[in-house]
Amino acid sequence: MSNAGAPTQEASGRIAEAILKLLGKVPISRKRASSAPEAAARALANATAAKAALYAGGLALPVGPIGWLTILPELMAIWKVQSQMVADIAALYGRTASLTRQHMLYCLFRHAAAHAVRDLLVRAGNRAIAARASTKALQTAAGKIGARLAQRAAGSAVSRWIPILGAVGVGAYAYYDTAQVARTAIELFGNAPHER
Repeated sequence: MSNAGAPTQEASGRIAEAILKLLGKVPISRKRASSAPEAAARALANATAAKAALYAGGLALPVGPIGWLTILPELMAIWKVQSQMVADIAALYGRTASLTRQHMLYCLFRHAAAHAVRDLLVRAGNRAIAARASTKALQTAAGKIGARLAQRAAGSAVSRWIPILGAVGVGAYAYYDTAQVARTAIELFGNAPHER
């Protein structure tokens, strides 16, 4: 039997560990509730997407095997920026106190691995509410997300061989990905009741 799936399994395990480490602590926001939260959130999303694109593009500049070593640090840097953005969007909507690891996981990965996070959210009318998930449920979701992202990373590793063009492509994807995370956070926190 071929051992071709081993690198992907190993990569998915590393990615899942990185996700769980990231979720270990929900970022604290310095933002205050806004009287126009959607406009403020969209401005924040644009600025954060540009920042993520710069990080990703810069980390994608090394070529060849050395470039492959930058994939996980690139993902971690982007997830950290995106996590702070989600916390800031929650604050703009007045939802800081109720922000959970489940919210973070849902916002960060809903668009990339919807099947892995669908059980973390329940619908109550037209409101979305993060369900309390056990540590095991978070680990399971992180494992599924890790597997999905490892497949994507293996496919995009080719960009590490094309110096400038690869970095531009990786940066553009990071911009798009961050915009999707922001859209999910705006939908989630915009439809939820505000804290008092």
